[in-house]
Amino acid sequence: MTFTEGLHRIWLVARREFYRLSHTPVYFFSMLIAPMISAVFFLSLMSGGLPHDLPIAVVDLDNSSTSRSLIRQLDAFQTVQVILRTASFEEARVAMQKGEVYGIYYIPEDFSKEAVSGKQPTLSFYTNGTYLIAASLLYRDMKTLSVLAGAAVGLETGLAQGYTEDQVMAQLQPVTIDGHPIGNPWLSYSIYLNNIIIPAFLQLMIFLVTVFSIGSEIKYATSREWLHLGGDSITISLVGKILPQTLIFTLLGWMFAAILYGYFAFPLNSGWLPMLSAIFLLVVAAQSVGILMIGVLPTLRMGLSFASLFGMVSFSIIGFSYPLLAMNPTLQGVANLFPLRHYFLIYVDQALNGRNLYYSWAQYASLAAFLILPLLVGRNLKKALLYFKYLP
Repeated sequence: MTFTEGLHRIWLVARREFYRLSHTPVYFFSMLIAPMISAVFFLSLMSGGLPHDLPIAVVDLDNSSTSRSLIRQLDAFQTVQVILRTASFEEARVAMQKGEVYGIYYIPEDFSKEAVSGKQPTLSFYTNGTYLIAASLLYRDMKTLSVLAGAAVGLETGLAQGYTEDQVMAQLQPVTIDGHPIGNPWLSYSIYLNNIIIPAFLQLMIFLVTVFSIGSEIKYATSREWLHLGGDSITISLVGKILPQTLIFTLLGWMFAAILYGYFAFPLNSGWLPMLSAIFLLVVAAQSVGILMIGVLPTLRMGLSFASLFGMVSFSIIGFSYPLLAMNPTLQGVANLFPLRHYFLIYVDQALNGRNLYYSWAQYASLAAFLILPLLVGRNLKKALLYFKYLP
C-alpha cells in the first residue's frame, strides 16, 4: 500500500467514524456533555477557593469579658462561624454527633482569673475528623486563636510586671516566622484540585469512549467492514477511527485549559505551549491505553469494566491527594503506568513552578511512550475483529 493510498484509507475510516459519532447519542454525551458537566460542577463547587463559615460550637464556662473577646475573634476567622454558644459540653457534643457543627471550642471555668494569675489554664478544642478538610481548617484556626490568646495574656502579665512591650514580645516570640506558600499562595482548593480532577475525568471518558468505539464494532459485527475500509490494515484502521476522537478530546481539553488558565487565571508560569502540549499528549496516551484494554479483553463489557477501574484508580494513585513517596514502593512504580501521573508532574513543574522545559522532558517522553501500547496488542485485536463472535 502506497503512502497516498494509506492517507486515503485513513480519511475513509475517519469519515465513517465522524458519521458514527454524530449519529450515536452516547458519544455526544460521553465526549461533550459529561466532561463539561463535571467541569462546571467542580469549578462552581470550589469557586470560593477555600471553605468558609464552617459551623462550630463554643462551650464558655468562664463567661467573662476575656472569653467573650476570644469568641468574637474566633468568629472573625473567615473559615469559622460560631452558631452555638452554650455552657453545656453535652449540648455541644450532641450537636457535633448530629452533624450540625464540625468543631467545639472549650473555655474552662475561671479561665481569665487563672490566666492573669499565671496558673496556665487549658483551652481545649475538638474537631470531627470524619470531615477531613473541615476538621483540618477548623483545627488550624482554633489552634491559632489559642496561641494568640496565650500571647495576649503573656503580654498583659509582662506589662503589669514593668517590662516594655518589646521585651515581652522577645520572650513570647523569639523567632519570627515568615511563610511563603509556593505555587498556590492563596491556598485555594480550586487551584489545587481542579487542575487535576478535570483532566482526570477527561482521561476516564477517553478510556471509556475508546473501548466502546472498538468494542461496539465487535459486538455488533461491523468490525470486518471497518477493517476492510482500512485496507485490512489494523494500523490504518485504528488511526482513522481514533483520529476524530483525538481532535474532539484535544479541543475539549484546550477549552478546559482556557477556562482554568484564562478565565479563572490559575497559575501558568511557563506559558500556554507546555500545558497545551501536555493535554494533547494526555489525550493520545489515554487513547493508547484504551486500545490496549480492548485488545487484551476484546469484549465490550469486560473492556468497559477495565477502563472504569483503571480510570478511577488514577484519581488516587498519581500522588496529588496523597503523597506518592508515602505509598508502598510497589505502588510508586505502578503509578508510572498511568498517563495522568506524568501529566500531573508536568503541571506542577510548568504551570505552578515555571521551571525550564528541560526538566519536564522525561514526562513528555513518557506520555509519548504510551503510543507503543497499541503495537503490543495489534495482532490480537485484529484477530478479534475478524473472528471473535460476541456472546451477549
